[in-house]
Amino acid sequence: MKLNTIIIGAGPIGLTCGIEATKRNLSYLIIEKGGIVNSVFNYPVNMTFFSTSDRLEIGNVPFVSHGDKPTRREALEYYRKVVDYWKLKINTYEKVLSVMKSENLFVVVTNKAEYESENVIISTGFFDYPNLLNVPGEDLPKVFHYFKEAHPYAYEKVAVIGAGNSAVDVGLETYRRGAEVTMIVREDKLKDSVKYWVKPDIENRIKEGSIKAFFNSTVKEIKEEEIIINSHEGLKSIPNDFVFAMTGYHPDYNFLFEAGIKFTSDENKVPQFNPDTFETNVEGLFLAGVVCGGMETNKWFIENSRDHAEKIFNHIKNKKS
Repeated sequence: MKLNTIIIGAGPIGLTCGIEATKRNLSYLIIEKGGIVNSVFNYPVNMTFFSTSDRLEIGNVPFVSHGDKPTRREALEYYRKVVDYWKLKINTYEKVLSVMKSENLFVVVTNKAEYESENVIISTGFFDYPNLLNVPGEDLPKVFHYFKEAHPYAYEKVAVIGAGNSAVDVGLETYRRGAEVTMIVREDKLKDSVKYWVKPDIENRIKEGSIKAFFNSTVKEIKEEEIIINSHEGLKSIPNDFVFAMTGYHPDYNFLFEAGIKFTSDENKVPQFNPDTFETNVEGLFLAGVVCGGMETNKWFIENSRDHAEKIFNHIKNKKS
């Protein structure tokens, strides 16, 4: 069956694309390699969003949370309600392997089937591809690039690498479960983007010495029972049980490149697209959501990406008519 649009990714913006297709009575299918809003599911269990619930709303479905800032659990429940309300067509646990254009149609191949579509929207985010440290020992089983909850690391020696919200959250949560926490920060301070209600907490813990912090420092090597860092005082060996490298993430560039998308030549590797329509250099192939930022993963969020879907489908509808 030939579809008007295939949407790759069932995150909040992918769901928004499905809603816009539904509004316009266009045939579509959302294909997701995991469960719905898979990236939100993989957030830390106790995570609280930076945004208020109204800024995470999609499809005119109200999002009511118990506090000013919604939790991960509330968000998961909300986006399930959105799927139910709009009766969105989603194939979960189906991985897209390739997107190829043949004349005026795209052939989308997954691990389960093959589809034809006039248009394709890639809304895959970046959360599945961590930025690696590329140091010896990074492949040890005690090294993680994701964090779920703090309990397993109670009373352990934990090193946290990074300066943003993820690193700060890991540092504070593990510290409050009794871990001996050391933060390793490449810059001379924590990032200005750290959540305003959390920043005084982490700064005070560092100031009083409850959490050790090495600024202007990088990791040289990770070993079974220690971590070696380059600090402003020279090489240091820190006793260690677990490492959380919260160094950010990046899009699946191989997948985007193989689909024919071009990128800027600078270090940010931003995909090329029309900011009015979100159509890439490949006609009929669109980007939506945080994937649009390339390595600038702090540029697009749910709240400022919600209009991507409307712009895309206005263009698709106009083209169709």
